[in-house]
Amino acid sequence: MRSFARKFRLVLLIVFLAPVAAKAVLWSFEEPRRWQTARWSSAGILPEAASDREARVTVFAARTGGWRSIFAVHTWIVVKGVGADDYTRYEVTGFGRPLRINGRPADGFWLGAMPQVVADIRGSRAAAAIPKIEAAIGAYPYTQHGDYRMWPGPNSNTFVATVLRAVPELEIAMPPEAIGKDFRIDGTLFGLTESETGVELSLYGLLGLKLGKVEGIEVNVLTLVAGLDALHPAVKLPGFGRIGLDRLTAPSAIANARSEP
Repeated sequence: MRSFARKFRLVLLIVFLAPVAAKAVLWSFEEPRRWQTARWSSAGILPEAASDREARVTVFAARTGGWRSIFAVHTWIVVKGVGADDYTRYEVTGFGRPLRINGRPADGFWLGAMPQVVADIRGSRAAAAIPKIEAAIGAYPYTQHGDYRMWPGPNSNTFVATVLRAVPELEIAMPPEAIGKDFRIDGTLFGLTESETGVELSLYGLLGLKLGKVEGIEVNVLTLVAGLDALHPAVKLPGFGRIGLDRLTAPSAIANARSEP
């Protein structure tokens, strides 16, 4: 029994703490990003809305600021209806009223961090999903002063994960570094994953296990997530997130990105 406990602690150390420690070392060499001087302008990822007549649903993620950037990202969702001349950006933040609409450019830098495309859905599937997304945003309960809780949620990533539960047919997996994504707002401990292609067990986002075709295998320990992605082969490590061949070849887009005419 003692041998098992020792091995278990060693696994936790290697899988969860070692990657975070390594990321912290790398972070210590980075140039500090300051709120007042950081870049918030468009990263040029999305085309001009008026030039793209298709419906579009795009999920972005970018590293948070300060020490939190060691292990966490901020996510938001952008939609554009068929023929629309503008994008609409939805997100939740920890200052002021949590729900923000078009508070920043749709594909803007977040505190100087380049946004990454988590998923990009276009065409008829996006058009069908947008009314459901907007309804889920309207029904999201944590939109008042004081509702935001950085850890373990509800936070910005809880919001996006909750909205994605309304459109499981899009089969979008949240980034493993999206701390707060596993906080289930319905209060249940067991249920389907966001894509409804698997099941998850979550103790208020603090501890959990997720098994799904889209989400892969994820183990959550105090909101740090490690796991495997079998659909798009990759490993998931705390601090570093998803590491796969698609990330190495296309760092600005994760494997969920897809288009349908």
